[in-house]
Amino acid sequence: MEKQRWASGPPFLLPGFSGPQWPALIWSGMTGEKAVEIERLIAPSLAAQGYDVVRVLLMGGPRHATLQIMIERADRMAVSVDDCTGASRTVSALLDVEDPIAGTYTLEISSPGIDRPLVKPADFDRFKGYEARFESRTPIDGRRRFRGKLLGMAGDQVHIATPEGESKVPFQEVQRAKLVLTDELIAAAASETTG
Repeated sequence: MEKQRWASGPPFLLPGFSGPQWPALIWSGMTGEKAVEIERLIAPSLAAQGYDVVRVLLMGGPRHATLQIMIERADRMAVSVDDCTGASRTVSALLDVEDPIAGTYTLEISSPGIDRPLVKPADFDRFKGYEARFESRTPIDGRRRFRGKLLGMAGDQVHIATPEGESKVPFQEVQRAKLVLTDELIAAAASETTG
């Protein structure tokens, strides 16, 4: 009797970026370009419906993957279940025609939430003044983890005011970043989505 394994193998985090700088979880044979390819495929149609793509993330293994797409409304109102349903129909139709993912996969469409990931350089400017945390690929001034008030982008550098002082991290070195859920962020999100 053959012993069954519960997982086919671990996912791997890409060490580098390609294209417009999107992180992507991959498995053997899949590259970061796949997430970029999918975003390029779906972004124009979603934009026509009034949505911006926040992040495309491909997770899992070759037998069954999960394609997670985070969207936000271009008018910055809250993303509803109906928004996700409509976006899911659009994305599903595009993926069925183009078939960029070999094998089976689950499509997940969601909002980024209040404590959203910061993925694009513009995100670091848009959320300037709010608390964020991020991790760099390599140590910068002897550290990889940063938490503090975002000061925005200056050139290709993310500026953040930490308790230890201001830090400058090249955007290319940011491995993952997200906003920290604070009362100030919750209040701002509430006022932004209610008009």
